Amino acid sequence: MGQPSILSPTLLFLLLLLFLLSLSWGQRSDPEGENPSCDRCNQRLSCNCSYGGFDRVPTVTERALTLDLSFNNIAVVTDDDLRGHDRLRVLSLRGNRLVEIQPAAFASLWSLEELDLSDNQLTALNYTWFNKLGALQQLNLLTNPYKSLGSPPVFQGLVRLRRLGFGGAALEELRRGDLAGVTQLEELTVQANNLRRYESGTLAYIWPLGRVTLSLHGPFLTDPPLAAAVLRDVAYPESPMVLSDLHLIRNESIQPFRETAGRRVRSMTLRNLSVSDEAIVNLLMVCNGAPLTSLFVDGVVLTGEGRWERASWTDVKSVDEIFLRNVVVLDVYKFVSFLELRFLLQYPRRISVISAKMFVIPCQTTHLLVNLQYLDLSDNLLTDLTLEETLCKGDGTMKDLRVLNVSGNALKSLSILSQLVAKLSKLTHLDVSRNGYSSMPPSCSWPSTLRYLNISWAKLTTITPCLPSTLEVLDLSNNDLHAFPLALSALRELHLSGNKFLRLPPGRMFPSLQTLTIESNTLNMFGRSDLQSYRRLQSLKAGQNKFVCSCEFVSFLQSDIKGEGAVDLTDGAESYVCDSPLYLQGEPVGRVHLSVVECHRVTFVSVSCGLALLMGILLIVLLWRLHAFWYLKMTWAWLRAKRSAASRRRRRLGDGADSEPLLCYDAFVSYSERDASWVEDFLVPELEDQRENNGAAVNTQDPRPLSLCLHKRDFLPGQWIVDNIMSAMERSRRTVFILSENFVRSDWCRYELDFSHFRLFDGKADGDAAILILLEPLAKDDIPKRFCKLRKLMSSTTYLEWPQEEERRPEFWKSLRYALRGEDEEEEEE
Repeated sequence: MGQPSILSPTLLFLLLLLFLLSLSWGQRSDPEGENPSCDRCNQRLSCNCSYGGFDRVPTVTERALTLDLSFNNIAVVTDDDLRGHDRLRVLSLRGNRLVEIQPAAFASLWSLEELDLSDNQLTALNYTWFNKLGALQQLNLLTNPYKSLGSPPVFQGLVRLRRLGFGGAALEELRRGDLAGVTQLEELTVQANNLRRYESGTLAYIWPLGRVTLSLHGPFLTDPPLAAAVLRDVAYPESPMVLSDLHLIRNESIQPFRETAGRRVRSMTLRNLSVSDEAIVNLLMVCNGAPLTSLFVDGVVLTGEGRWERASWTDVKSVDEIFLRNVVVLDVYKFVSFLELRFLLQYPRRISVISAKMFVIPCQTTHLLVNLQYLDLSDNLLTDLTLEETLCKGDGTMKDLRVLNVSGNALKSLSILSQLVAKLSKLTHLDVSRNGYSSMPPSCSWPSTLRYLNISWAKLTTITPCLPSTLEVLDLSNNDLHAFPLALSALRELHLSGNKFLRLPPGRMFPSLQTLTIESNTLNMFGRSDLQSYRRLQSLKAGQNKFVCSCEFVSFLQSDIKGEGAVDLTDGAESYVCDSPLYLQGEPVGRVHLSVVECHRVTFVSVSCGLALLMGILLIVLLWRLHAFWYLKMTWAWLRAKRSAASRRRRRLGDGADSEPLLCYDAFVSYSERDASWVEDFLVPELEDQRENNGAAVNTQDPRPLSLCLHKRDFLPGQWIVDNIMSAMERSRRTVFILSENFVRSDWCRYELDFSHFRLFDGKADGDAAILILLEPLAKDDIPKRFCKLRKLMSSTTYLEWPQEEERRPEFWKSLRYALRGEDEEEEEE
């Protein structure tokens, strides 16, 4: 009894061990598990799997052309993850946690043209990643923690490479030969803020070289000769240069710019710049006489007191464009004036000062801008009053100005604006969008040269003749407009998106219009006739409206989507979505299929009514041919007669009598009025009268005469004829039909046949209750087909024929008496 108690724990232990071993084997056989899948691919085979939370490369269709895996949690790319994607052209792994890429991970990507591995944790680069990517044109390796590019050269086989970005906060060394194989680039980006060692000539062999972007914060600050060596290798007159993350406070940090000046760089961009007024003076002195034509500064913090005296003699005549954006002036109250920079302001033809919190340019400064053709003061703090000062109250200063952009300020009066620009005799483009205009004056004075006007993102509710008639491009998007009642004969482009238009503006008011944009309004529909009113319209954007998907609109729009119309819908078919009817809400118009009932309702109703009428006529004819109306009429009459009979039975029961009617007659005789002479001269005397008939003695063997019911004699006056017929049949033991041609044509005889027919069906008379007498030869087919029971009766029952020979008549009367008496006669013979 003790053995089981010892074995039980042992068995349990063994089972647990086997279970753990099976789990271990399963983990060993599939350590990674199956890769997740991503099905976010569009019709263009572009798969957007970004922000999907994937920790491994997901499975996508092998036909994919673009695969975006950015901003996931992928740490490793294995040799098998991308196997089979030989058609892939764009791959982005930006913003993951990549620490390992196996050597053959990209080996099958023969068609890859763009690869983004930026913002990851790659501590070293491996040349085997790229040696199969012969078609690669763009490679981004920025913001990874590798210290050097590695050896052998990682870019050796990338002969088609045109855009390259590498480096990061950890990059410390660039050696000659690191970029071997890279012969020409359209764009080079190097992040080397902490670069410590640079071999001269490392970047010098890249030619031709397009745009160059360098981040050299540390070298400029701590090792200017190293920064100068880098600039020396990439500075070319034709190559725009972008320098980021510079802190130009000390004079030493200006020295590397001597290389750009000496190499005659023409376009310079400075981003994220901290600079003092003294450093600006030193920079101008370094660039003295240099052929610099464009200076772009994006993101600058300016310190100092505005002391520019030492720079007044420098030669900057070549400067054609100055661009300043996101400018912050510390201690702005210390800056005396910019008038001492007159030597710098009198040459540029294009000046942009954007997002600088500037509220005014003194008129004295404005007078210095004698060559200015383009002025952009957007996203500042200008008001109507300070704009008057900036434009010198419209006295015609800046007579060569062609483009003026004061969008994103605090302007409120179109009347003041028009007066200020009226004397700018060469002004063609004016952008005053994103201001506070809420109304439009009845009339305005504009320069006759004005061709482009942008008043979008305001609060306008109506249009007035204030708009200049010379306009060729007008943008009134994102206002509160409902209609456009003004004719502009020269207008080529009209932008009305984001308003409240219910219909397209009349085309006759814009005879030259080629482009119309009216997205995001309250349009219900438009048709071919609306567009035909525009004589020259070529491009239309009318998506994102509340379209009523009627048959006409759907048909018209689908034909235009297919390119069959004269106007191109340039915003794409997916922008046109049904808002009503409710069952189509949200459905793209291009995929709507309306039925014939919805699209041709009048025609459908007319055809349906015609078919229904035709079917009705055919049905009536068919019913008539099948005697259905007769059946209905007889059924109704029979039912009515039965109700009358039932009421009579109830009355008899109430009087204490038998419910069944008394049999008062031996036979009810049904005959035609034209055969009445035969009935009265032959039938009645022979069967009812005990006297001689036509000289012949009455058969004395008959025990009693027969009682016949004749409608002329026995029907009750004042009762409905059908009630009389039914009552006579119910009180008669037999029904005798005197058949002849007259009988068949007689309506009342047909009634009597009908009720006999129904009585046979009702089961209240046996098959011998009807006796047929043929006065003349009558075929079975002469009886109407609807009397199927009687026709069958003629086929199965012997009927009597009235003999024309007189000697055969006694036998006829004997047979008739026998048929009428039936069982009674048989009992008497016994």
